[in-house]
Amino acid sequence: MARLDTRLEAEGAEFLVLGQLLLHKIASYKTYTNMPGYDLVATNPESNKSAMVQVKSRWRTGAGGFPIKNFCCDFVVVVLLNRGSKDGKKEVLPPRYYVFPVDVIESAPRSKNWGKVNLKDIPNYEEYEEKWLLISEFLGEPNV
Repeated sequence: MARLDTRLEAEGAEFLVLGQLLLHKIASYKTYTNMPGYDLVATNPESNKSAMVQVKSRWRTGAGGFPIKNFCCDFVVVVLLNRGSKDGKKEVLPPRYYVFPVDVIESAPRSKNWGKVNLKDIPNYEEYEEKWLLISEFLGEPNV
């Protein structure tokens, strides 16, 4: 099978994360395309702080890892889009979001050629699901 073109879905994942940040009352905006190291900027105008957020998405339901090579950000949000599979055998499910401080991802084991991180290799990775509060606290915002 030919490689699946998921560029539109990857762009959509960035907008999904932007929407989640805004819903969690974290002022944010999308950067210009192809900014090295990050896709979104979360801000707190009152404290004059910002957080650079890199979005990593996986299209396939049941995807367990993601490639990453650039760590010039404060957070990595992994979006498992759960859009099924190329052969149509996997179920389409709601997306899942994991909010990681970049140092957690940087210290995780990665494959040599792709720089792929497997979620299961991150200690207690489940605890980072929907952890938008980490970004709020980083920005010095009161608990939302």
